[in-house]
Parts: sequence; C-alpha cells; structure tokens
Amino acid sequence: MRFIFLFSLLLCVFCVSALSFSSSFSVTPLHTQAVPDHSRYYLGFDRNTHPGDEALPILRKTFSFAGYWLSPPPGEKTNSWQGKRGLLRSQGFGFLVLFRGPLTGELQSIWSESRFNRADRLETQAEKKGTADANQAASSAKKEGFPSRTVIFLDIEEGGRLPSVYHVYLRAWVDQLAGAGYRAGVYCSGIPVSEGRGATIITADDIRNNIGSRDLIYWIYNDACLPSPGCTFPQDPPAPSKSGISYAAVWQFAQSPRREEFTARCPAKYAPDGNCYAPGDTAHKWFLDVNTATSADPSGGAK
Repeated sequence: MRFIFLFSLLLCVFCVSALSFSSSFSVTPLHTQAVPDHSRYYLGFDRNTHPGDEALPILRKTFSFAGYWLSPPPGEKTNSWQGKRGLLRSQGFGFLVLFRGPLTGELQSIWSESRFNRADRLETQAEKKGTADANQAASSAKKEGFPSRTVIFLDIEEGGRLPSVYHVYLRAWVDQLAGAGYRAGVYCSGIPVSEGRGATIITADDIRNNIGSRDLIYWIYNDACLPSPGCTFPQDPPAPSKSGISYAAVWQFAQSPRREEFTARCPAKYAPDGNCYAPGDTAHKWFLDVNTATSADPSGGAK
C-alpha cells in the first residue's frame, strides 16, 4: 500500500511539473485561423464603355483592377467589354464583374393591368426575373472565362429604401447565382437619404437588413465630400470602410461626371469638364470612376 501511495504521489508531482512547464509556452489551438491583413488597399477603375486596348498599359500604372460588364451597361444596348477578359488579365488587372440590375419601375410594371397588379403577383414575377437574370449572368460569366466563385455585382442605381418587390428579386438573384457556382455582390449607394422627421436610410443597410443570412459582397458608392477624397489617386488608398459602411469590400469614391451637389467640397478637383482622369491620361481620353478595395482582385475573376 505504501508503495502505491508513494508512486501516486510521485505521479502527481510529475503532472504538476509538466503542466507548469507547458503553461510557460503560448500554444495556438489548431482550429484558430489567422485574421486577414487588410493593412493595404488597392485602387481600381470602372466605366461603362471599354477604354480601348491602347489605354490598358497606361491605366495599369495606376490601377490594380478594372470593372468588367457582363451585360450592356445602363443606357447602352451593346457591351464593349465582351471578349476582353483575357487581355485585361494578361496586363495584370484584377476584376470587378458587373451585371445590370432592373429599375424599381421595371419590377413594378411587370403586370400592366391594374386589376391584376397585386403585390403577390408582382413578387412572384420579380422572383422569376431575379432567377432568370442570375442564370443569364452566370452564363455570360462562364462564356467570358470567369471561374466558379467569381463575385458578380448587381448594379443597383437607385438610392434610398428599396421596395419589397426589389428585395424579392434580389434574394432570388443571390440564391440562383450561388446555385450556378458564383458568388453574389451588389453595387449600391452608401449615401444617407432623408425619409422625413430626421430619419435617414442607406440603401446598403436596407439591403443588408432584408437579405437574411445569404452571402453578399458590398461595393458601395459614396462620392460625397466628405468622406470622399474627390478625384484623386493616392498611393496609400483609403479603406472601403471609410465610406461610412463598415462592411464594404469596395468603395467607389469618385464618379464621372462629377455630381456637383455631392462634390462641391471635394479637396481634390475634377477636370474642368467635370470628369475624373487617370494621371497617365494627359490627353483626357478616358473619363472613369475610381474605387478602393480590400483586394487587388475584388471579384476573384483573375484566377
């Protein structure tokens, strides 16, 4: 019995010593993941029409990524970006992949006869359109050579609170795009809009509050000064969160042409014609919008 007691005592002393020894070291659990380092941000440009092949080497000196339309941009019937992915990729550009979203009026006028213009019918048609548009976007992305998991941003031009029918459309868009092997994003306003009596709404927040648990990447536009630095091209670009939207992955902080009501107090001036041009574009051939992002390839389309 004494032998067993002494053996047990020695064993306990050994265990305590081992624990004391191990506690002197910092042990990282196997499941712990490193926090992404977003200490560096990247400049990019976007514009509705392709600037031309000769512009790309000049623009690449300033920008890490470029906007890339999968559909005709707003106001256009054709898409001049079609077939240009390989060339942009060979120049070292990352991508912001875009698809034109509908206007609210388009969704609300699907059923023109007023006696059939019920909310449930509108929402059913909006859901079908969201699904159809996502299929078209995925098909175009595949045709252009964009790999699976590429983020496709839906271009939403309207600011303020979106009607319920738009949220129905958007949820269908996200779900169908995920089913097709791509990730969904939105290009939307980050500017507060008054709703009266001191209340304001931001489109990005409205979308986030209605999208549920779905994975959605946010590209925010806010060219108001402040927070926008105006038409400028800093070597150390600001974080997208400086747009006022903490969860933004991309921030469009300058637009062409400038919007006077938002940019009058910009510290950096636009060109006399009201547009923004890259530093290397001394002839002012390619007016553009300027963005900052957490990645040099925000859509992940350069793989």
